[in-house]
Amino acid sequence: MSAARRFHPAIIVTTVVFAVLGAAVLIGGIRLVGLGGSPYYAVAGAWTLLVALLVAFRSRLALPTYGVLLVATAAWSVWEVRWDFWQLLPRLDVWFVLGLWLLLPWVRRGLGDASGASRRSGSAVLLVGLAVVAAVGVVGAVHRDHDLAGELPMARVAGESADAAMRPDADWTDYGGSPFGQRYSPLTQITPENVSGLEVAWKIQTGDTPGPDDPTETTSENTPLKIGDTVYLCTPHSRVIAVDAATGTTRWRFDPQIRSPVGFKHWEHMTCRGVSYHDDAKYGTAAPRTTCSRRLFLPTADARLIALDADSGKPCADFGNAGSVDLRANIGPFTPGGYYSTSPPAVTKDLVIIGGHVTDNESTNEPSGVIRAFDVHDGHLVWNWDPGNPGATAPIAQGETYTRNSPNVWSLFSVDEGLGIVYLPMGNQTPDQFAAGRTPTSETYGAGIVALDVATGKVRWNYQFTHHDLWDMDIGGQPTLMDLQTADGVKPALLASTKQGSVYVLDRRDGTPIVPIREVPRPQGAVPGDHTSPTQPMSDLNFAPPDLRERDMWGTTPLDQLWCRVRFRSLRYEGMFTPPSEQGSLVFPGNFGVFDWGGISVDPARQLMLINPSYMAFQSRLIPKEKLEKMEVGPAKSETEGVKLAKGIPYGIELSAFLSPLGIPCQAPPWGYVAGVDLRTGTMAWRHKNGTIVDSAPLPIPMPLGVPSLGGMVTTAGGVTFLTGTLDYYVRGYDVRTGRKLWQARLPAGGQATPMTYADASGRQYLLVTAGGHGSLGTKQGDWVIAYALPKGTAPVSPPPRPAGTP
Repeated sequence: MSAARRFHPAIIVTTVVFAVLGAAVLIGGIRLVGLGGSPYYAVAGAWTLLVALLVAFRSRLALPTYGVLLVATAAWSVWEVRWDFWQLLPRLDVWFVLGLWLLLPWVRRGLGDASGASRRSGSAVLLVGLAVVAAVGVVGAVHRDHDLAGELPMARVAGESADAAMRPDADWTDYGGSPFGQRYSPLTQITPENVSGLEVAWKIQTGDTPGPDDPTETTSENTPLKIGDTVYLCTPHSRVIAVDAATGTTRWRFDPQIRSPVGFKHWEHMTCRGVSYHDDAKYGTAAPRTTCSRRLFLPTADARLIALDADSGKPCADFGNAGSVDLRANIGPFTPGGYYSTSPPAVTKDLVIIGGHVTDNESTNEPSGVIRAFDVHDGHLVWNWDPGNPGATAPIAQGETYTRNSPNVWSLFSVDEGLGIVYLPMGNQTPDQFAAGRTPTSETYGAGIVALDVATGKVRWNYQFTHHDLWDMDIGGQPTLMDLQTADGVKPALLASTKQGSVYVLDRRDGTPIVPIREVPRPQGAVPGDHTSPTQPMSDLNFAPPDLRERDMWGTTPLDQLWCRVRFRSLRYEGMFTPPSEQGSLVFPGNFGVFDWGGISVDPARQLMLINPSYMAFQSRLIPKEKLEKMEVGPAKSETEGVKLAKGIPYGIELSAFLSPLGIPCQAPPWGYVAGVDLRTGTMAWRHKNGTIVDSAPLPIPMPLGVPSLGGMVTTAGGVTFLTGTLDYYVRGYDVRTGRKLWQARLPAGGQATPMTYADASGRQYLLVTAGGHGSLGTKQGDWVIAYALPKGTAPVSPPPRPAGTP
């Protein structure tokens, strides 16, 4: 045998590649079988090692042997996931490429001294295997899965909400469009027929971009307001900018000059979701003030509440101390950035009502979750509702402190001034994943909706959606108020979207369910010292995902998919509400939730709900403190990155997204949808995968996998709904009837905010988008605010009249 015959580079490379891949898959496969998982990988790894051995000995049997593996792998893949292309891809891609490699002439020529006919027969078997894999891939690519095609009814069957008369149709006076939090506009100039003509009308940069000393989670989640001819917006550093609604020209700026004694980098996050507005004329005040009769309320990241003249941007001198109320009063100590309001307050005729964010999992001695109502004009404290001391609503005495570490409200309130009720989406007493020390009042008022009397702060009613919450399933979305048509007639309803996926529908007068709520048995067995609730509430209007299975694990190749399957089998998981554990538990839906602070959007006239549910798994682990102390690498280092020490409990808390070593989600896509629901029947008419991985994958390929979104939708009477919150940088418009994507525009940064819409004095309708990104999500950050509109000269369309006899 000649030297050239002995040394064949293609054979050596092929042998090494197949041997390394086979050994890795075999070892991982044996581990998976030991955990009770699929035997496929162990068999495939051993088979691949056999092919490597045959190649090393230059046997012509290598080709047909590998062809058999391809056919078997294709059959196993279809058996596991049917024709789901994105699930089939990581099961088949690497094996298919290696099959093509074996067919290359310089590889085939090195395999033995067989006759041409024998060599061709071996190649034919391999070709059959490749053809089978290719055919499976093609069928999967054309097969439509996950989406639901249908139509929503578009006839107007009800009147606008009871608060519609309190705001002009052309304005956007509150974060959610109105105090009812519907994220709906009666404007109709933009329609499914013309939305494709939207163009940039104006755009600005605020000048507020994340700096090197900012925390990682510096976010641009602002939904601006529009009142009269002015748009008001806030930035992550609590700056307020007023611009002309038709041109974007700056009218004034206000900078509160927020400060931190240790620098912002030590904060958990920095967020301003918006400002609030009060107008004396709206309420028919008998003697309008000469100054600040129209005022904005700005919550700052250093825990102040500032009142600004809406016309000049100057602080209202008659509010609090020279225009500011110190929200640190009676709160007690906290770490810098550990307490402030990330969301705009609720505003009524006489009051501005505000809560606050509290840092999660820091300690058991954090600030109170007290809700405070201040006089809208002079800023004096009118009442306070402390979930740790719920009966004492009279203003706290000087020098006293609210109950430490009681449940807080970090999201947005809704208000029904006709009923005299403010609705609170409740958080929990921290820490989130260990609740042995929670008080009876915390257990009563956490993770649900609390309705308070606007005038007194007294509890009207309370409904809890997660009992003894160990999963950070607090209520992130603003409650949505609307008049809902039911079999028993029109009822004043509250819709509460939740991280767990249920949308709870209650009578907002007394909290009784309109849509049935069932108590469902859930997994038991918390860590020592804690306990779990035997059941958890579930609404019949529910968008929770099915439980994950091993076959739902994903990746880009068989190797990282195998890693995810091993990790899945290694974690404790018994479905939704699997308790946190020392071994690590899978949390699905994760703590970003099916619905977070973006909430839902409704069309009250057509009785429709538009939603953008997300489905991402997380993993949590409780690490005993004695183990943390023995670790060579301490908390916040590489092997325990993200561990919160949670002072006051016997565990450190680790929480992270369920990702492969490549940073790819371990669960298969889709991870995000847009969907339309008929509220009269409670049925989902359509659902479509939404968004691509063009901005989150190593290669910018716009594959439509359906990605998570953070931020809500806005719906118009014109029949178009809009969303910007996806992980790819687009604003999109959808047909309300069918969910079909009608228009999209590229954004210069991530759009993790809820858009809004308004009309200028000429009747021209605008769509307003904040594009500033989100630090902890990894989307591109910036400082853009962009207004889109149809070309000038497009005829404005008046909102349709309300049907006679409707509320």
